[in-house]
Amino acid sequence: MSSRQGGKLKPLKTPKKAEKFEDEDDAAFKQKQKEEAAKLKELQAKAGQKGPLSGGGIKKSGKK
Repeated sequence: MSSRQGGKLKPLKTPKKAEKFEDEDDAAFKQKQKEEAAKLKELQAKAGQKGPLSGGGIKKSGKK
């Protein structure tokens, strides 16, 4: 069974996206998320600069 369909297939047409309407609550929520993400990124950068948090722990001696 040979088909005459060769080459690239055309993509299916996608419906047009409806315009999104944002009210003040949505805008405030997005702004708050951006601020929290920035704070988190800053804290991760600070934590990466320091050495290991637990340097001590239980030290085992070589003697038995």
